[in-house]
Amino acid sequence: MNKFDYMERYGYEQLIYFHDKTTGLKGVTCIHDTTLGPSLGGTRIWNYESEDDAVLDCLRLARGMTYKNAAAGLNLGGGKTVLIGDASTVKSEAYFRALGRYVQSLNGRYITAEDVNTTTKDMDYIHMETDYVVGLEGKSGNPSPITALGAFHGIRAALKFRFGSDDISRYTYAIQGAGETGRALISYLLEANAKKIYYSEINPKNIQKMEKEFPDCELVDPDNIYSLDVDVFAPCALGAVMNDKTIPILKSKIVAGNANNVLSDEERHGLMLKERGILYAPDFVINAGGVINVYHELHNYNRERVIKDVEKIYDRLLEIFRISEAENVHTQKAALVYAENRMNTIAAIHRNYIRR
Repeated sequence: MNKFDYMERYGYEQLIYFHDKTTGLKGVTCIHDTTLGPSLGGTRIWNYESEDDAVLDCLRLARGMTYKNAAAGLNLGGGKTVLIGDASTVKSEAYFRALGRYVQSLNGRYITAEDVNTTTKDMDYIHMETDYVVGLEGKSGNPSPITALGAFHGIRAALKFRFGSDDISRYTYAIQGAGETGRALISYLLEANAKKIYYSEINPKNIQKMEKEFPDCELVDPDNIYSLDVDVFAPCALGAVMNDKTIPILKSKIVAGNANNVLSDEERHGLMLKERGILYAPDFVINAGGVINVYHELHNYNRERVIKDVEKIYDRLLEIFRISEAENVHTQKAALVYAENRMNTIAAIHRNYIRR
C-alpha cells in the first residue's frame, strides 16, 4: 500500500515503526489527529498475514479512535498500536516494558491502553517504563464491562428510535462474538429480560463459558448469525462484518454492537444499510464506553462519574439518528459530522495563543 497517500487522504499525523531485538517486539503506532488533545488508543496483538495488513489495521483503528473520542466529548485525539505476533507466545514482562519505552519516546503525544489480546497486567508492565498508559489495575481496570454497558444503552437508543420503545424485554437479539465484551453485553440484556438471545462464537473456551453462565442463550453457526430473524444484530467481534455479502441477508432492523470498524466501507455499506431500512448505530459512538472509562483515569477516577458519562451514549445516538433523518444521510456519515463539528469548534477557539 502507498502509506503516504493513505495518510494524506485521511489526515494522519504520524506512523511509527519500532522493533526491539532483545524481546522480538515489533509493531506500529499510529497517531491520527491531536486537535482535541493527546492521542489515545489501545494496543492489540495479532498474528497478521503481512506487514501491510498490520499497518492498514492500525491506520483504520487510529482514525476510528479520533472520531470515537471526539463524539464521546473527550479532550483526546486518536491513536493506536498494533503488535505483530502470536499473543500466546510473545508476551512477557520484558516485551511490554520494551513497548513502554517506545510509548515514552513519543513524549505524551500517544497514550496506550489494553485492546485485543492485551490485559491490565500487560498495562502494568508498560507502566514500569512510562506514565502514558491507562487501564491499570486498581484504577479503571478491565474496560470490557463498561464498553458493553455503553453498547447496552446504545441498543436501547436504537430500539427507541426504530420501534418507539427501548424496553429490552420486547425484542430478540443476535450477538456475534461471545468474548469478554460480548458476554458482558449478553449479561446486561438478560438482566433486562431480553426476549431471546442467539450468539455465535469460534473460541471453544468462550462457548464453554456461555453454556455455563447463560445456558438459555442459543449457539448458532457463525455463517448463520447474519440471517437470523431478530430485531437487533450486535457485532461484538472483529471489524468489516457489514459488507457486500452480509448486508443483503440481514433480517434484523437494527445493527448495534461493540465491535470496531463494523462497516467494510464506510460510505458504501453505510448507504446500503440505510437503503435497506436497517438502523445502524455507528461503532465509534456506541462502543465508546471503554475509552470513557480509561479517560477518567487521567482525571481522578470515579466509577459513578464514569457510569453517568457512559449513559450519555443513549442521548448522543438519538441526536445522531435525528441528524441522519433530517439531512437524509446514512448514520455513519451523520456521526462523522457530529464528531467533526466538535473538533472544528475546539480547534477554532484555540486559534489565539494563551500560555498555560
